[in-house]
Amino acid sequence: MDALAKPKGALGRMEDLAAWVAGCQQSCPPRPLDRVRAVILAGDHGVSHESVSAYPREITSVMVRAFVAGIAGANCLARQHDVSLRVLDLGVDDDLDDLPAEVSAYHLGPSEPIDKTDALTAADCRQALRTGEAIAEDEITAGADLLIIGDMGIGNTTPAAALVAASLGLPAGEVVGRGTGVDDDRLRHKTQVIAAALDRIGERGEDPFQRLAALGSADIAAGVGFLRAAARSGVPVLLDGVVSVAEACVAEDLEPGVVAWCAAGHRSTEPAQHLALEKLGLEPILDLGLRLGEGTGALTALPVLRSAVLVLRELAVLADL
Repeated sequence: MDALAKPKGALGRMEDLAAWVAGCQQSCPPRPLDRVRAVILAGDHGVSHESVSAYPREITSVMVRAFVAGIAGANCLARQHDVSLRVLDLGVDDDLDDLPAEVSAYHLGPSEPIDKTDALTAADCRQALRTGEAIAEDEITAGADLLIIGDMGIGNTTPAAALVAASLGLPAGEVVGRGTGVDDDRLRHKTQVIAAALDRIGERGEDPFQRLAALGSADIAAGVGFLRAAARSGVPVLLDGVVSVAEACVAEDLEPGVVAWCAAGHRSTEPAQHLALEKLGLEPILDLGLRLGEGTGALTALPVLRSAVLVLRELAVLADL
């Protein structure tokens, strides 16, 4: 990169991103990121019964149908950037019988309220991890040279924030955010729910598997498995918002080295995501105040990552001019 026809360091973060892709591919210059595949993992969360979101629980299944119809935010960006996108129901509290069978092929069931009981049994958590690994392996077999993981589930920033707090040893008040845009009263209630969940699990939060079962969900646990499988196969992942970053925290604790295969697409408005990114040593590509989820931040950042690769591939070497 320093030998190219430009002042050293003149392309800033793009130089670091190009080097990361080259390292992941073990190829310099790296191959173009032409085969990007995104998966949205959807599920309902027990805490959504407790007014921690500005939207009702039923919106999860509504949005799954929107993804299938191709009219959600992630669909718009995926089409624009030629990304294969599919949505999978891991724990949506709806039969979704009107949708193609493959949408719910991995359905495991909604989670329990984390302030009252463990979100998942140990057996269900193990199954969700294996399911996430299988989903990633399917995408890799289909030819992915970069993966994007998205999320959909009303209330999902609550377990994500709880997981970050337990992973980093932080109190609820430092990680809680407004999610879909809750008012001050709901923000206080959300903080209380997370604090109760952290108090309930106590020292079990130090063990990453127990932490995931106690505070996660089927879709979040599948996301952890997805990241582990991608790292094992040497396929890089572009992370999105607080949910995928929370998954990365747990995946890194379960299997150190996973985060080396991850880049942060953007900085969301969630405090938990900021803290987790710092802990993981990931600097986000974009900072646009996004908080939609669905993988939209990662999809928006994708052209920057592709541009970084193309510069390293195509820019002239200064000595050859």
